[in-house]
Amino acid sequence: MVLFALSASAQQVVLQPIATGLSSPVGLVNAGDSRMFIVEQTGRIVIYDGTHVLATPFLDVTSLISCCDERGLLGLAFDPHYASNGRLFIDYTDRNGSVTIARYNVSSDSNVADSSSANVLLSIDHTAFSNHNGGQLQFGPDGDLYIGVGDGGGGGDPLRTAPDPTKLLGKILRIDVSGSSYAIPPDNPFGNEVWAYGLRNPWRFSFDRSSGDLIIGDVGQDKWEEVDFQPAGTPGGRNYGWHCYEATHPYNPGDPLCQGATFTMPVLEYSHDGGACAIIGGYRYHGAKNPRLHDLYFYGDYCTGAIFAARQMSDGTWSSQQVTSIPDQNSLSSFGQDASGELYAVDLNGAIYRIVDTSAPPARRRAATH
Repeated sequence: MVLFALSASAQQVVLQPIATGLSSPVGLVNAGDSRMFIVEQTGRIVIYDGTHVLATPFLDVTSLISCCDERGLLGLAFDPHYASNGRLFIDYTDRNGSVTIARYNVSSDSNVADSSSANVLLSIDHTAFSNHNGGQLQFGPDGDLYIGVGDGGGGGDPLRTAPDPTKLLGKILRIDVSGSSYAIPPDNPFGNEVWAYGLRNPWRFSFDRSSGDLIIGDVGQDKWEEVDFQPAGTPGGRNYGWHCYEATHPYNPGDPLCQGATFTMPVLEYSHDGGACAIIGGYRYHGAKNPRLHDLYFYGDYCTGAIFAARQMSDGTWSSQQVTSIPDQNSLSSFGQDASGELYAVDLNGAIYRIVDTSAPPARRRAATH
């Protein structure tokens, strides 16, 4: 990787714990207010109110899911108009293992969802293998819901789903959820739910809250991890390469589905050297408390716990460097951002950490006078 200088002075990015004792947290989402909603893989969503985690869960779907390993309650997104319509969406693997997208409404108590309001919008068969379920939900700048779905599992995409735009596995989907069910946006590139394809297990992706750029962390196979990028305002239909490529490296080029295809190569990749194994996609920083981190994209690796910061350079290339690490290896599960743009790291072992730059601001220099 090409490295860049975060600042002229020493940079120190640290993780400050804000919540502990959670049950396998895999996500952290805000609803546009001061609260943060923690997604527990084991089936609950709990609220951190700024000082502590509330005892009563916001939503408990434990009885609906299959768990764990790579299955469970995996994603949460609040409707852009949540303040007025009270709608939220979750992504989970049901009792059979199928990827399920369901809508709920908040109850009269703003800290509790109405469990009776469940409306399953989409169910994708995922019963052949238990791994590579994806699970990320994000609303885009266009107001549509984007859904990350893995390739169906196994090693090397044996179902041959990722490079096939007619199948929903190995994709980022895009649907219009403004109605009672869902609709396919008319400008989706293939006339179905698919927005982007050629993905192995997108964990996680995000939209830059300032520019609207889409940034995807896609978990690799045996040797390489990748970050994919789609600039805001560009049309869908991009093929990010899997299983024809693992990052920028040919993987299965002889498959007929790979012949003649046009690929969008990742903007960043890193190898499994040193024990790395699975990328954890994150967010670009646009908060106010850590100005030196502005515009840096934070992501990490599950196995090593390393957390990286990347910058898109003026010539369009990207550079990246490790800035900190989670305390325990094999535990970094996700990143999250609060309503003001501050970033957090999620530890599968049960903790949430705030990402903080503790380096001192540079001293002002006085002009010499003679």
